[in-house]
Amino acid sequence: MDEPSAHDILRSRGRERLREILGDEYLEKRDASTSPFNAALRALSEEFPYATLWTRSGLDLRQRSLATLAMLCALNRPHELRMHLIGALRNGVTPEEISELFTHASAYCGFPAAIDALSIAEAVLKDQGRL
Repeated sequence: MDEPSAHDILRSRGRERLREILGDEYLEKRDASTSPFNAALRALSEEFPYATLWTRSGLDLRQRSLATLAMLCALNRPHELRMHLIGALRNGVTPEEISELFTHASAYCGFPAAIDALSIAEAVLKDQGRL
C-alpha cells in the first residue's frame, strides 16, 4: 500500500477542521458539487487555509472567525461571507458581536461594504434561527 503524500495528509487535516467549523452538511454539499473542473482549487483550499492557517496556535477559532468576517467584509465577498458567518456562529461568535463588527467596519471598509455585510449577516442569522 502506498504511503499518503504530504498533500493527502494536509487535505485530510484540512477537511477535519473544515468539518469542525462548517459542519457535516456543508462538507457533504461541497463534496457533491466537486467536479474535475473545480477539484484542484477545492483541494488547495482544504490544504492551505484549513490545514495550515486554521490549525495554528496564537488565535482561537472564535478569533479567527472574527478576523475572517472582517476581511471578507472589507473585500466585499458575499459568497464566502455567508459561509464564514455560519462557521463563526459555530465557533461561538454572537449575533451582537457580528453586528458590532460590521458597524465598526463602516469606518474602515466603507458604508457600502459594511451595509452589504450586515444585510447578509441578518439573512444568515434568520436562516440559522439566531434572530
